[in-house]
Amino acid sequence: MSPPLSLVTLASLTPKEYDVYIEDENIEKLNLEDAPDVVGITVNVDTVYRAIELASIYRNKGAKVVFGGIHASAHSEEMIAHCDAVCIGEAEEVWPQMLQDIQTGNLHKIYKHPVPTDLSLVPLPDWNYIKKKKYLYYNIIVASRGCPFKCEFCYNSCEYVSGKYRNRPVEDIVEEIKRLNTRQVMFIDDNLIGNIRWVEELLLRLKPMKLVWHAAVSTNIVHHPELVTQMAEAGCRSLFIGFESINEDSIKSVSKNQNKISDYERLIRLLHDNGIMVNASLAFGFDHDTPDTFKQTLDWLVKNKIETMTGHILTPYPGTILHKRLQEEGRIICQDLTQYNTSHVTFQPKLMTPEQLNEGYLNMYKQFYSFRNILKRRPDNKRLRASYFLFNFGYRKWGRTTSLLGRLGLMNWIGRIARRLSYGI
Repeated sequence: MSPPLSLVTLASLTPKEYDVYIEDENIEKLNLEDAPDVVGITVNVDTVYRAIELASIYRNKGAKVVFGGIHASAHSEEMIAHCDAVCIGEAEEVWPQMLQDIQTGNLHKIYKHPVPTDLSLVPLPDWNYIKKKKYLYYNIIVASRGCPFKCEFCYNSCEYVSGKYRNRPVEDIVEEIKRLNTRQVMFIDDNLIGNIRWVEELLLRLKPMKLVWHAAVSTNIVHHPELVTQMAEAGCRSLFIGFESINEDSIKSVSKNQNKISDYERLIRLLHDNGIMVNASLAFGFDHDTPDTFKQTLDWLVKNKIETMTGHILTPYPGTILHKRLQEEGRIICQDLTQYNTSHVTFQPKLMTPEQLNEGYLNMYKQFYSFRNILKRRPDNKRLRASYFLFNFGYRKWGRTTSLLGRLGLMNWIGRIARRLSYGI
């Protein structure tokens, strides 16, 4: 749906004497007949085998291959066997050094900046490096890095993560939005509200821009009702929130201490009263989940008119605290890393079988996005209904058709039509 912002950022940071191009296998077949001097590959856990395959192809041609990204950072010792260098964590302040070391023949195996990146040094992305028309949208912005919390299933629990939450200068964000030349923006931070005072400053600058925007926040926003009102007045129309579970014991079992089940419905009412849709992120397979958890959760979602749901099978990403614990308990049942994408069962649940977890997860999606429940969950706020129905039908229920149109080169066109119908922009 959107381009790799990390690669666009590094391309924008690369000295001009280099010729840089970005290839994305999500949108088109790779050109493997090229002969670059340096190849940078961002590696996620479910793409690790493909990354290793590509690295081998280019190293055989004589190119220097550098790995970065979440999985490479969490497993640098394993990944270095398949490339020439690994960048652990943030790359902006080590990338120029890596390029210089390649030129001088002094490339090290591991690169990691000793302190968290100074976000005032992060360049504004130059979107001319990507094929904009191939994507649903590219109006994505990262305003902060890190997360104040350390949930056991999240990559923020990995040892390589500094844990320090930082915000970019507000002025940089405003300038980046202006360069996008759009009235709709998607903040893709882990948690936009990690610094409340900073968010308030940002909202003051966003309000006169007359934007429509979306973001991800933590459930503790319920304790800041005035901030929610300010967000709505500044153009916020939907929030992605990690509720994860409606079972208190499940929340506690993974150290998601910021979540309080007793606050959930109050939070949903607060957002709905301010005209903000809720995208509830939920995970299934916690140690206190049973086969009954799926129906209980579905009933709760429909009752509270949750506009959209992003469901996950709990996945023990290698490098996280959760993975370490389940491995010690002998409960990891799948070593195929391509399955580690939150839609496959990779461990032995405690109170159900792997088959029950998989079937319950699939049925949850089927029932939540059924015609009947889409109609039952429609927003009371009529202003939100166009975007609600477009998402529930176009993205979820008929998502395969939308994807087919995207493969025909119409993805950006679909995005423009959806924005016009949803927000009149």
